[in-house]
Amino acid sequence: MPLHDDAWRLTHFGRLLGHAMRRFDARVLDLMAHNVEVPLALSNLAARAQVSAAHIHITRHLELNGTRLTDLADRAGMSKQAMGDLVDQCEAWGLVTREADPRDARARVVQFTPTGLAWLQAFKDAVAQAEREFRVEVGAEVATVVAIGLEAYAGGNA
Repeated sequence: MPLHDDAWRLTHFGRLLGHAMRRFDARVLDLMAHNVEVPLALSNLAARAQVSAAHIHITRHLELNGTRLTDLADRAGMSKQAMGDLVDQCEAWGLVTREADPRDARARVVQFTPTGLAWLQAFKDAVAQAEREFRVEVGAEVATVVAIGLEAYAGGNA
């Protein structure tokens, strides 16, 4: 393919997946911003775009019984420092706390607060709504094929 033909840069899978993920995450955040179950301060942060897709990494990767910061960073594909900054923000917002790790006194475990668990429920509800909207927009059959294809491509690491 000659280099002067660069239309491929706009239509390759990586770019389309990136656009789709940003659109999906933006919709989830919008739904959370308008969810009356989300604490008002958090919904205001989401509505003013203070909460970003990066903050969703914590929601996606933090286990209900807590997770070490290094494990959160690894799961999200981020540096420990970048994840630490996100945890600092989420801690300031009342979503998470850092507690001593009962297995290792030198380590800290990030855990959801009750407010964080409410945020997690709102995230779950928003994801379900965004998935329903995706199914309506592309059709149930296409949505099923996309889900199967993405699961196969991710190799179970989703």
